[in-house]
Amino acid sequence: MKKIIDIDLHKCLGCHTCELECAIEHSNSKDLFGAIQEDPLPQYRMSVESVNGRNIPWQCRHCDDAPCENVCPTAAIGRKNDEAPVVIKKNKCIGCNMCVQVCPFGVLKRSKADNIVIKCDFCIERLEEGKEPACVKGCPTKALKLITLEELSNKKKEEAAQRFLTAFQQGENRVEMGQE
Repeated sequence: MKKIIDIDLHKCLGCHTCELECAIEHSNSKDLFGAIQEDPLPQYRMSVESVNGRNIPWQCRHCDDAPCENVCPTAAIGRKNDEAPVVIKKNKCIGCNMCVQVCPFGVLKRSKADNIVIKCDFCIERLEEGKEPACVKGCPTKALKLITLEELSNKKKEEAAQRFLTAFQQGENRVEMGQE
């Protein structure tokens, strides 16, 4: 997959709006009031957890060499092409949970509605329409962004350069103040 959901942990409030948007998007009605009347209630395919005082949104990373895809005995997990997200074909999933066991991020789970596994699919229908995944669209602080791997790499370079420049400037200040 050439895109990823980038998370700005400084902006995430832990409000769980992304979970709600995800559940609504994966409901039959695609509407909040309709979704809360469905039985069983629609499930979100990503989650926000607090780890060491930080809120972390967890969702499938759509690995290039996806362990879940490799271990699936029925070929229920796969992607249309190299650019597409990893998805589960409901009609092929037998609910063996092998994919749940091998996921390095622990983001696959069993559906409450039937005996299949569910996971983030980047809201594939929305992607095909040129829209962002529901979690990204609904994040009130814009902590989630769908970006390309190239954009992520450039962002990391900029952050590293800023840290370097800050450290360098602090070092210069110490020399000017005779602290070195």
